[in-house]
Amino acid sequence: MDLILWRHAEAEVAAEGDDDLSRALTSKGDRQAQRMASWLDSHLPEGTRVLCSPAKRTEQTAKALGRKFKLREELVPDSSADAVLDLIKWHPETGPQGKGPVLLVGHQPYLGELVARLLGMPEQACAIRKGSVWWLRTRVREGQLQTVLLTVVCPDLISRSWDDRS
Repeated sequence: MDLILWRHAEAEVAAEGDDDLSRALTSKGDRQAQRMASWLDSHLPEGTRVLCSPAKRTEQTAKALGRKFKLREELVPDSSADAVLDLIKWHPETGPQGKGPVLLVGHQPYLGELVARLLGMPEQACAIRKGSVWWLRTRVREGQLQTVLLTVVCPDLISRSWDDRS
């Protein structure tokens, strides 16, 4: 199973008293989301399940991909790695129960905690930049469950030519 984690792109800073879930992407965030969406669209397998936090900034990020997605309360900003693993039915000891690829559009710190936990690192060891994608794959080798990091892609390092593909 492939697990693709996409942190929302750059968002507005919340004004005092504003609801965190209503923060929108900045113009830079829109460009980041479009660039990453173009890259993802050319790499994601057909049938990838896309699950998204109900926060406005994550929904805007996911919409850039142009694929159907489901909003999931388990992916709100203050969620936990445990809640997300339960959502996708991925048990660290036995691996994922599903077979198809899953793309999660969500937030720090739980995205970084997921990566760290699945790769066997200390949970505070992994920070995921805004707009970035981390692609993990689980496999069995010599009877052992392994989770490997396939790639990390940052929107700032993708050629601007990806912008022209959409």
